[in-house]
Amino acid sequence: MNPDGQAWRLMQAGELLAELIVTGGDFPWLNARVRATPAFDSVRPLFAEELRALEDADDNPGPWQEAYDRIRGTVVLHDPEGHPVPEFLLHIDDQDAWWRWSDEPFAETDTEG
Repeated sequence: MNPDGQAWRLMQAGELLAELIVTGGDFPWLNARVRATPAFDSVRPLFAEELRALEDADDNPGPWQEAYDRIRGTVVLHDPEGHPVPEFLLHIDDQDAWWRWSDEPFAETDTEG
C-alpha cells in the first residue's frame, strides 16, 4: 500500500497539534508535510532543540537523548487509522517531518537518526 497522502496526527492531551501528510519515504522512514494547528506552537521549540542536538549526536548523544525524551514525554503520534503509535522517532523542521515508527519499543541503538 502506498502511504503517500495519508495523514498521521500529532497529539497532546487529546488536542491536535499537527497533521503529517505523507509525501514519500525511504523505508523505514516516512517523509511528510506538516500541517500545524495553532496549538503546535507550544511544542515547536522542543523539535527545534532536538534538531540542534541531533547535529552533534554522534559525538555527544546525551543532549539529543534528553531533547528527544522531552518530545516523547509531551506528544503522541497517531497512525492514519487513529491509533496511538507505541514507539516513534520523529523529527520536524518547519514544514518538513520525517519519522520511523514501530508497534514495539525500539531497541536502544535504533533511536538515533
